[in-house]
Amino acid sequence: MAIKVLVVDDSSFFRRRVSEIINADPRLEVIDVAVNGKEAVEKAKLLKPDVITMDIEMPVMDGISAVREIMKACPTPTLMFSSLTHDGAKATLDALDAGALDFLPKKFEDIARNRDEAVSLLQKRIAEIARKKLFMRRPSVTTQTTQTTTSTVRPTVRATASTVAPAKSVPVAPVAVAQRFKATGKKYQLTAIGTSTGGPVALQKILTAIPANYPHPIILVQHMPATFTAAFAARLNNLCKIQVKEAEDGDVLKPGCAYLAPGGLQMMVDGRPGSSRLKILDGGERMNYKPCVDVTFGSAAKVYGDKVLSMILTGMGADGREGCRMLKAAGATIWSQDEQSCVVYGMPQAIDKAGLSSESLPLERVAERMLVEVGLK
Repeated sequence: MAIKVLVVDDSSFFRRRVSEIINADPRLEVIDVAVNGKEAVEKAKLLKPDVITMDIEMPVMDGISAVREIMKACPTPTLMFSSLTHDGAKATLDALDAGALDFLPKKFEDIARNRDEAVSLLQKRIAEIARKKLFMRRPSVTTQTTQTTTSTVRPTVRATASTVAPAKSVPVAPVAVAQRFKATGKKYQLTAIGTSTGGPVALQKILTAIPANYPHPIILVQHMPATFTAAFAARLNNLCKIQVKEAEDGDVLKPGCAYLAPGGLQMMVDGRPGSSRLKILDGGERMNYKPCVDVTFGSAAKVYGDKVLSMILTGMGADGREGCRMLKAAGATIWSQDEQSCVVYGMPQAIDKAGLSSESLPLERVAERMLVEVGLK
């Protein structure tokens, strides 16, 4: 059965263009279009699409307000289309905060190097986020936490929220307390996090829970356009207790500060532990990702060796696998985000399948696990 898509945009040209691309993929089918946010909310309730593509600036009701309404009434995986401007970046981040799962530039020439690649990327993004439909439910008054389980080979922590609806004469099983974490006893000097699709929301959730006295620097690699990373870093800095900044060439790594790799460029760690700096380099024409998790993690492995606490969060593709391989060889610790809490399980799955991660964690417990590991909890 084809994935049902609702296309929302006030431009008839863009609605037609996006619809043609979606319908060209046999896995996908445009079931209707909407010309503004209000109409999108109404059609989302009526048609129950598997995915919605949403413009941000529209008459009657804008895309951000529409996403908020849809997430309240009938949560649906939503892909935003955004302009690559500073204002567009801020609006897109607001849309992700409202519940949208992913975004793409509205100008297709900004998505990829050629049209065919851009078309393929759009189709893949829609197909990927459609998988989250089953996990999107309206919030209920009663929320409980399921029991945490641990596997013998790779400890896997599961702490997912499940909605319990009242039922006549059906007993409700007692809910086990989630597993308490224990520190491994390792000593760290750097935390490294890599992510892509779904990363902005995941990073915000984790970093806002980190106290100002976090004992070492944090380097962040988020696949994101060049015009977005400054706005994203500023947003995180306003929300977090730690300092968050877009990384600049020559930045000295300091405890309690997070450095976000700038879009379109590569970020590398240079120097030696205790006096390391960041090098910001040209993205490289042949590199698929700019910034690239592999590049940053590989450089961290060379400088910090086994003193790195690293993790791969939600994202499409396999960026980070080779960097994690280098970290693993150096004795570093590697964690992954679990499948259920990922928007796209591609990047974490790549390191899980390669046997590189020692723990798989639900997003809502990553910060807690970090604080236990570094002795702050």
